[in-house]
Amino acid sequence: MPIPLPRILQALLTALVLIAGLGAARADVTVTDILGREVTLPAPARHIVLGEARHLTVLGLIHDDPVALVSGWRQARALDAPTLAAYRRKFPAIDQIVPVGAGNRGISAEAIIALHPDLVVLTLIDQNDGATQIAARQIEAAGIPIAYVDFFSHPQENSIPSLRILGKLTGAETRAEEFAQFYETRLNRIRSRLADPGIARPRVFFHVHAAPTGCCATVGNGVFHDFITTAGGQNIGAETVGTMQGNVSLEYLIGADPDFYVATGGTHMAQRGGLVLGSGVDAETAQASFQTMIAAPGFSALRAVREGRAAGIWHMFNDSPAHIALIEYLAKSFHPDLFADVDPDATMAQINARFSPVTVPGIWWVTPAR
Repeated sequence: MPIPLPRILQALLTALVLIAGLGAARADVTVTDILGREVTLPAPARHIVLGEARHLTVLGLIHDDPVALVSGWRQARALDAPTLAAYRRKFPAIDQIVPVGAGNRGISAEAIIALHPDLVVLTLIDQNDGATQIAARQIEAAGIPIAYVDFFSHPQENSIPSLRILGKLTGAETRAEEFAQFYETRLNRIRSRLADPGIARPRVFFHVHAAPTGCCATVGNGVFHDFITTAGGQNIGAETVGTMQGNVSLEYLIGADPDFYVATGGTHMAQRGGLVLGSGVDAETAQASFQTMIAAPGFSALRAVREGRAAGIWHMFNDSPAHIALIEYLAKSFHPDLFADVDPDATMAQINARFSPVTVPGIWWVTPAR
């Protein structure tokens, strides 16, 4: 016959079992963010503050209702109007997200702490902003974890690791991995076909925020530079611009005589008479603005324009993993024989159908009218 345990010992054992059970149910979530910092949450985040409002669309790649996760956001890099409207139609609660910005790129620690979020998501460029770093220290001192991601400064290197970070921190690892496989399969196809060092790489000029006057902003490193080189081109802007973005003269551009001229634009360029395309833009508007752009004095004289090796692309590909479709478009433009079977329009359609909770119609690229 078993010897009865003293009541106090039985109570202690019962308590230990309950504690062990609670520990198993409440397993910490730990990731290493893009800065190499270890970030631990007691459970997947359900109330987030976004350091970039436009990263709501990134969350949308891995969550059916990303709006439900976001308590606050900084509007320094806001959603474009057509995308915001599409999200508002499906998720009216988007208007309840609290702005937490302070100045051009700053954030308000007080506003964020008042929201009691589980997590604040900042970006790689925030580490170099003094005001943001002061606020970040205050936020962390209040016990609120911060994770850093990057979809902008070094998109080729950091976008998919950043998506996986967000996936784990928000309990969407499976969805994040599904998109990662979608992305990496397409990227590896491009890299493998361009692996031969004997393949000629055309010289490319990227004219960012393109307008017929005030020429010419271009890219030196990071962002679009990465897309150009991955797609099998040479970024001639890197020869003169040592930073992420800088300016060259129209005379320089004409003298450089690029093999390809690529302009970037969006609805934000309409007031400057520049290239208008992207979300919410119809084909006729995009084509007309591009024709005006390449017909302007100086641009019309470029060999790349005269010979039909010019294109306009949506500038806002620069801060989303959807940029894989742009890399496909550039690779197909620079090396049509190698990528005849690649369909960047189909890639965009699949991103919308398989991953995004909303579909925003628009024109993402345009070439000279024939």
